[in-house]
Amino acid sequence: MFNFICSEMKDLSTSILKIRTVTPTAIAPGSMLVAEPFLSESYFNHGVITLVDYADDGALGLVMNNQTQHRLDAFVDGVDEKADVPVYCGGPIGQDRMVFMHTLGDKVFSGAREFAPGLYLGGDFDEAIDYVNSGYPTEGVLRFFIGYSGWDSGQLEAELDNDTWAVTDAPTDLSILLSGDADAYWHKFVRRMGEDYRAWRFFPRNVLAN
Repeated sequence: MFNFICSEMKDLSTSILKIRTVTPTAIAPGSMLVAEPFLSESYFNHGVITLVDYADDGALGLVMNNQTQHRLDAFVDGVDEKADVPVYCGGPIGQDRMVFMHTLGDKVFSGAREFAPGLYLGGDFDEAIDYVNSGYPTEGVLRFFIGYSGWDSGQLEAELDNDTWAVTDAPTDLSILLSGDADAYWHKFVRRMGEDYRAWRFFPRNVLAN
């Protein structure tokens, strides 16, 4: 995976950057996967994923901080372009599908599924568009995604064994989860994981940039 990195970097990445603090049994829907600094795959480079499903037959999640260059009105008819709502790429699978995550609950969007305490997936899509067009806030409460990330049975566990991801809980203040994007978002969650992960903070998204 890391053929472009010099041997000194490889040695470093297998020492101070590899921190095992959780086991796969600690994972549940709502857990967050924070990519280790050298993960170069484009969808997951400095990515932070929220798991929305986790079971014996596999796992599903959404990359939280990979904002596309498009707004919601480019994908969905009837959206007021003045709403200026960003769309995020949730992963490489099913990019012909759109899903949304929120904290608004099934009283605002009927049919929404609570997959973790206070976190909901989906619901009535027309009600979500009406919410947007009515000018209600989306930052911190509602996020739209195209595509998702998925793992077959045992695949995520294998990646955890290879230290591809660090696992952390969602923040108590869920507006933090649904605010921000890009590299700053990754650094925000690395900082939340404490001093054990301090070394991660010093590696840019593109290590070749230095």
